[in-house]
Amino acid sequence: MTDEKPENAGADGAAQPEFRIGFLVHDVSRMRRTLFDQEMRPLGITRSQWWVLAQLSRSIGTESGADGMLQTELARIVDMGKAPMTGLIDRLEASGFVQRQPDARDRRAKRIVITDSGHAVLDQMATVGRRLNRTILAGLSAEEVRIAETVLARMKDNIRGADGGSD
Repeated sequence: MTDEKPENAGADGAAQPEFRIGFLVHDVSRMRRTLFDQEMRPLGITRSQWWVLAQLSRSIGTESGADGMLQTELARIVDMGKAPMTGLIDRLEASGFVQRQPDARDRRAKRIVITDSGHAVLDQMATVGRRLNRTILAGLSAEEVRIAETVLARMKDNIRGADGGSD
């Protein structure tokens, strides 16, 4: 007989129900996206459109994002194929939220740049995001939020390490 406790054992050695962190993270994320979708619908912005604008905005201020992102890089980040990304960029461009510009290093490549109208939508998205966060985080202390952020960031780092560093 061994003194080892099973992996799912509590401090007293009794079996504990398995914690479903993956389900909870996914469900909270899905529910937040649904709320965000409802807020964006009056602006005529679809989930895939606001997701692309958000990803583009994350590159602003970085060396590679100073003048937009390559369309192929954007497709990789949002995990979308080349053809669907082209259609999505077409719609964002027709709405005036982005522009395609030739890449300085490769004239065949296109950089996607956020327009002034796109930045205005991003400002509205940030306002909605702050409002949703107040609702979602209601009743949590600043310390609980800090701990949750730390734990989630560590989980993200662990996943990056397990899959070779992709995002």
